Amino acid sequence: MRFNWRCGRAALARGDEVIAPSQTAVATIAAIEMTGASPVLVDIELERFGLDPGAVAAAVTARTRAVIPVHLYGCPADLNPILQIAREKNIFVIEDCSQAHGALYHGRKVGAWGDIAAFSFYPTKNLGAFGDGGAVTTNNADLAGKVRLLRQYGWKERYVSQVKGMNSRLDELQAAILRVKLRRLDEWNARRRELASLYLDLLHGAGLILPSQPVDSEHVFHQFVIRHPRRDALQAHLLAQGIHTLVHYPVPVHLQPAYANLNSMVGSLSKSERAAREALSLPLYPEMMEEQVRRVSWVIREFM
Repeated sequence: MRFNWRCGRAALARGDEVIAPSQTAVATIAAIEMTGASPVLVDIELERFGLDPGAVAAAVTARTRAVIPVHLYGCPADLNPILQIAREKNIFVIEDCSQAHGALYHGRKVGAWGDIAAFSFYPTKNLGAFGDGGAVTTNNADLAGKVRLLRQYGWKERYVSQVKGMNSRLDELQAAILRVKLRRLDEWNARRRELASLYLDLLHGAGLILPSQPVDSEHVFHQFVIRHPRRDALQAHLLAQGIHTLVHYPVPVHLQPAYANLNSMVGSLSKSERAAREALSLPLYPEMMEEQVRRVSWVIREFM
């Protein structure tokens, strides 16, 4: 999808709406509100944990300017139907690739499908810096120029602000670290998939809902997320055995106090709420040993 610049605007403004999932990191929604636009939260589908295309279609109004598919946990959202909706309605597609560095959808890297994409380089990401950092990618020259202005006070020439920008530069130290680590991203992602495959084999038939691997995508397993109705009891059992886990994310955005005002703007978010109740992220990182995966799996089977 490519935005028709003759018919639309390059910037979001107050009164505009942006469709996004409720089951995501709050940062996705905070970015929308920083522009002055209004988030419209919709439900996910539980196979990929991505935006439900049907919910997206139902949420589009005359004020909708963009939609943000989040590639949560390293699994690409189902982009084709979302892109089709965006083409028909002439709205932006902004990919949130913060957890999906290197993931593939129909053989093409995420971040290369929409109008613009955002990547996080927080240290725990598949491609992580020494500190905070991020990047924006686009093949639209006008958007690229706008981002370059915004990242440093709106300067096109030093000390002259063409627009109201900010200080959002990636510093040289982080860039140098990322440049070296980027060479090993594919190798690290392959190792994540190996460990995930071992988890899937060892936990098959254990009574859990295991992560799916859609045939049209290549998952990069930023998180290995299982689901179970007794998630909290399982997490406590693992912790008692010295195995630490996390919940990504325990409270969907529409149930968080800061975003309570969004409740009136959304339809059913039952799948988002179910994911928040049931999801548990197991240990997984490239340096993890197979014996550790076997031990985690054994302790889970002991609980089940």
